[in-house]
Amino acid sequence: MTELGSIAWPPAPIKTERLVLREPEARDRAAIIELFTSPEVGTYLGGPRARDECERAMPETPPRRLGLFVIELDGAMIGIIELNRRGAERRSHDRPEAELGYLLLPEAWGRGYAAEACTAVLGWFADALPGEPVVLCTQIANDRAMRLAAKLGFTEVQRYEAWGAEQWMGVWSPVTPSV
Repeated sequence: MTELGSIAWPPAPIKTERLVLREPEARDRAAIIELFTSPEVGTYLGGPRARDECERAMPETPPRRLGLFVIELDGAMIGIIELNRRGAERRSHDRPEAELGYLLLPEAWGRGYAAEACTAVLGWFADALPGEPVVLCTQIANDRAMRLAAKLGFTEVQRYEAWGAEQWMGVWSPVTPSV
């Protein structure tokens, strides 16, 4: 991932009503492998990764990188969320922007955890880099992701064909108080 401006990393864990967003730790390895090899999680991402390949590739302590948070519920990892700086060739604007991505284990779906985690990370990002837009891309067929994008306030920028499916890109811009 390229640098996200001058953000101090890692930040203190971000705590919400039910979740803690923090850096990956060795204890998260098994859950991360489960996340990447889950057929349900991989449905709109080109399919799951092969478990043996993922286990060989995943170090004992999962990689830590700028913008990547583990989503923890009651001491256990239930997913990941990240903000990646988009290269100039992929931007929807003429200025820097980040892309929001998230994955949750299927047993965590439907309980509002994705919305809670995304809201917290977007708030953190808006404080760290005021005014910088964030984009979210998903397949049109991913109803859950489309509903969450609308709930979070992402507005459509474009639709396009990629990876054999129609994709959607929305943008979120933090509201800057007017003086």
